[in-house]
Amino acid sequence: MKDDTPFWRLKTLEEMTAGEWESLCDGCGRCCLVKLEDEDSGKILFTDVGCTLLDGESCRCRNYPERQGIVADCVRLTPEVVRTLTWLPPTCAYRLVREGRDLYWWHPLVSGDPETVHLAGVSVRGRVSASEEDVSLDDMVDHIVTWPMRVPSAARGSGPRS
Repeated sequence: MKDDTPFWRLKTLEEMTAGEWESLCDGCGRCCLVKLEDEDSGKILFTDVGCTLLDGESCRCRNYPERQGIVADCVRLTPEVVRTLTWLPPTCAYRLVREGRDLYWWHPLVSGDPETVHLAGVSVRGRVSASEEDVSLDDMVDHIVTWPMRVPSAARGSGPRS
């Protein structure tokens, strides 16, 4: 009898193959938004400004293989890094697996459709106001938003209503 349990329920982050690891990314683009750190509290604040390589329509990196050579502060997710980051969105599959939780219905690994992340309102599609190249550091505070650390109401539950 074949076990149909998905790999993310069976394996730890460290046990995943490279392909499994990469497939955990839902393509929301939230982690590719510019973040600021409050100097006093250390709190991480999201902005609606995208990384220079973020494609706001596809919500994917324009040059994923070379991203770290192009963007100096690009964070490469590894199991060790995922276990230490406090700013991974609550919808992030890496965070969910780290916390022993299941993936949402809209995750492409569950739905079988890469568009469901957008349909559920989880992705940054239509929400990126500018590229980091176009916003000065002084003006970045005007772009602080809280939605990247929330689960949209359409993303909760078991899927879209017919």
